[in-house]
Amino acid sequence: MNTVKKALGTVALLALATHLAAASAADLRRLYDPIIKRAAKTHRIDQELVHVVIRAESNYDAFAISSAGAMGLMQLMPATARQYGVNNVFDPAQNIEGGVRYLKDLVRLYNGQTRLVLAAYNAGQEAVRKYKGIPPYPETKSYIAGIMRTYKKPTVTTKNPTYMVRDANGKPMLVNDPKDAIRK
Repeated sequence: MNTVKKALGTVALLALATHLAAASAADLRRLYDPIIKRAAKTHRIDQELVHVVIRAESNYDAFAISSAGAMGLMQLMPATARQYGVNNVFDPAQNIEGGVRYLKDLVRLYNGQTRLVLAAYNAGQEAVRKYKGIPPYPETKSYIAGIMRTYKKPTVTTKNPTYMVRDANGKPMLVNDPKDAIRK
């Protein structure tokens, strides 16, 4: 039964690929926007950052494969895909989910410094560590410059919701942990 499901999934993806090839990047942005919004909201990442990374990585081509072996919309390397639980890199929802989770980890690792987050996404964390900053690779410098032309935020944060609670004395205070939130 699993073999049949996988075969049907493959046929569906191939049929979808034919239609996607004729679509413009703007059409594809609209198509994938609900998936991006959901993943960005779940992981509290700026959805516009996700869009600019996808545009730079694959121009919204769910079946893109780079010469280095990165695959799908967010151009995940096989090891990164496995690390983030992506079983099918060509499934837009899985690829975006894995890519957004990876971006969230990079934002935390580099304290929200957008250029370092982008450098690590493009060249890898090891390259950023080795060069103690943005690697001197022309491709990486061009990648960062291209994204920063439209995404002008020098820092990016994971968005944390704020909840109002009352302390033991009844005084209102703001917290980020929803378990502490007042339920009305």
